[in-house]
Amino acid sequence: MEGTVFLDGREVSKMREREIAKRISSVPQNPTVNFDFSVWDIVMMGRYPHLGRLSIEDERDEEIVSRCMKLTNVLHLANRSVTEVSGGELQRILIARALAQEAKILLLDEPTSNLDINYQIEIMDLLRELTLKKGITVICTMHDLNLAARYCEILILLSNGRIRAIGRPKEVITRDNIKETFGIDVLVEKNPITNSIYVIPLGSVSAIKRREGISKS
Repeated sequence: MEGTVFLDGREVSKMREREIAKRISSVPQNPTVNFDFSVWDIVMMGRYPHLGRLSIEDERDEEIVSRCMKLTNVLHLANRSVTEVSGGELQRILIARALAQEAKILLLDEPTSNLDINYQIEIMDLLRELTLKKGITVICTMHDLNLAARYCEILILLSNGRIRAIGRPKEVITRDNIKETFGIDVLVEKNPITNSIYVIPLGSVSAIKRREGISKS
């Protein structure tokens, strides 16, 4: 598949990396940091797109880093080695680094993968707060349908690299769409507390057909 990506009306392929970094920040899936830098230094790396080749961080850069660390609740870890923090803390640290870039678009690849449920909710609450209070556009890939339905405004359901459905969660996460995309039968219900929809797996379509065939025989 081929195509052209535009950012603010310009082709991304024709933009310099520093220009792109000022507009788009990202957080990778399953992040690992093996070098013994302090948490403060890791977050300060987000300021590099705004610094000249020979310039160093000034008071404004430090203020921005401090603000981003407060927002993600990691400022108390500033002097700790990044190799000593938990998985949930590291995820918040890398989000703080991304925010320090002051980009208006934040890309995340599976931001809740391999995290305990408390960290999953904490990360998703933070991302929603960024969109509501900071005006940041958050785009993330997710396999957890229930988290996606609860926190995302617009969903794009992909299958084999193609868009199968796009729209509001209730328009995208339907029994038919899930069955056709993943080959599994589900119930789609509405959570009376969060007011979001959620998915209950019933079983693979092939297994259900086998059971039905056995019962008929």
